[in-house]
Amino acid sequence: MVIEPKDNPRLILLVTGGLGFIGKHFVNRVLNEGHYVINVDCMNYAADCVSNKEFARFDNYHFLREDIVSLPYLPECDYLINFAAESHVDNSISSAEMFCRSNVLGVQRLLDLTIKKLEQDRPVFIQMSTDEVYGDIEQGLHTDQDALLPSNPYSATKASADLLIKSYERTYGVQFNIIRPTNNYGPHQFPEKLIPKSTLRMKRGLPALLHGDGSYIRSWLHVEDTVDGIMTVINKGNRNEIYNMCGDLELKNIEVVAKIAAILNVDVDEYCIPVKNRAGQDVRYSVDDSKLRSLGWRPTRNFDEEFRKIVETQEYSRFLNDSGALGSA
Repeated sequence: MVIEPKDNPRLILLVTGGLGFIGKHFVNRVLNEGHYVINVDCMNYAADCVSNKEFARFDNYHFLREDIVSLPYLPECDYLINFAAESHVDNSISSAEMFCRSNVLGVQRLLDLTIKKLEQDRPVFIQMSTDEVYGDIEQGLHTDQDALLPSNPYSATKASADLLIKSYERTYGVQFNIIRPTNNYGPHQFPEKLIPKSTLRMKRGLPALLHGDGSYIRSWLHVEDTVDGIMTVINKGNRNEIYNMCGDLELKNIEVVAKIAAILNVDVDEYCIPVKNRAGQDVRYSVDDSKLRSLGWRPTRNFDEEFRKIVETQEYSRFLNDSGALGSA
């Protein structure tokens, strides 16, 4: 039986993809709380090498440079928190193979390693999924009981992983939680997503690139609120449950870009141009997260305050490798 936090406050946490955006914020939190962290990361183009150097200063941190698809063994741990994934929708549309490999076969490998352990030695499998597995919804909220109707290869691979995990619970008795957050924002996000990419383009005197007319709606959640939610699931959640996680603010993409332009004191009409619409574009995402809020969680970060700090401090250098190219070493 897995030892719960109330019995052993110093957990052993196996984190996969702990140098990615949400993963590194989670690792930073739990290291500072005194938990032991084994971070498995293949260090692909979006990995944050600066964070890895900062984590290495902790005695309770161990790093394994491994691809989860070929991970040879599963170290002893209380929880396995899987952040490892290819996550950029545009990349999945242009080439889906890597997404199937990492997001589906990688999860299968982690599950297979889990069930090789004696039942009493198996970790709880925490899967970081996405609200995109439900597809879009023009009005109302998706619940965790809704059918999965992904619109693009990225969200389809995440939905596939969720179904695999649920099947391993029924067939093999794997304990799990699946967490499906809405759009995350926060400091040190790789500059391929809307906020950091638009910010850096405008700072260079280039226009932000906006799909279609910019009317697509997303619900925004600060990454530290997401970490709070993950810790709530670990500490208070019921096993073998799915938890949606939603921000309190919905914005159209054009409204997000306009906020960036206002902070940088540039004309949004001059510094924003439409580009070809994304194939299979989702109109709006929104999920019912009342189950998670019933455990005491809610987002607490103020969007405008945090957003301004992000825009003012966003820079390229954190993600430049030794050759000066954008991406990890």
